[in-house]
Amino acid sequence: MNTTIIALVAGALIGVSLGALGGGGSILAVPVLVYALGQGPVEATTGSLFVVGVTSLAGTVVAWRAGRLLPGPGVAFGLIAIGGAAAGAVASANVSAAALLAAFAVLMLVVGVVMAWRQFQTGTETDRPFLSEPIIAFRPSFACQCPRAVKVLISALVVGLLTGFLGVGGGFLVVPALLLALSLPMRYAVGTSLLVITMTSLAALLVRGASDLHPDWWPVILLTAASAVGGVLGLKLAGLIPPRALSGVFTVLVLGVAAYTAWQALPAVI
Repeated sequence: MNTTIIALVAGALIGVSLGALGGGGSILAVPVLVYALGQGPVEATTGSLFVVGVTSLAGTVVAWRAGRLLPGPGVAFGLIAIGGAAAGAVASANVSAAALLAAFAVLMLVVGVVMAWRQFQTGTETDRPFLSEPIIAFRPSFACQCPRAVKVLISALVVGLLTGFLGVGGGFLVVPALLLALSLPMRYAVGTSLLVITMTSLAALLVRGASDLHPDWWPVILLTAASAVGGVLGLKLAGLIPPRALSGVFTVLVLGVAAYTAWQALPAVI
């Protein structure tokens, strides 16, 4: 299949997942860049950050205009995650390409299993009340919801590390973190997660920009353009197609790509 067609089709799929589910699609960008578009693992994780960052930025604008984004919680979470993203980007330069791809394969398998487990959970998720009071306040007197603060700190740093090290957006962690640590309603968590992903992806990309290993930008730009369009479409589909159905299809896809990536990558490090 022509490289241009592969980039456009794969990019659209990545974007639809990001827009509709708030994450997940970015985890496909690295395997697509490596196995379908001929990039090296290190270059692919850098290119993936560009794809994810631009796509999430487009989705953030759409979510904000639709009133489905809470800038305050998103910026606060994202600022913490940026530190982890910078550290992950630096660490990625110190591991071999085979080890990087093997780590990515393991991550994909874990994400696929977690998504499959959620699919088999019974019951439906309902929006919970949004706890709008600040986690830490200094006026009129000092107050700290410390358990929630620890949840936010740990989850934001983990998201940032994954983003910087493996070139993924981390939306599969951001959305649950926003739901649990910040008690955001689901209708705001997806849009707000796109803001967080934009911040962490672009921060990690800036750190990696100082290295000498850069991707072949033409396939990356094609993938990004299709992904940005798909992201806008995904946000619109989120209100029309049950998220459970979208998530189910994507879970099967992630598990399939994870198995192939592991089959290709793990023998090189064993």
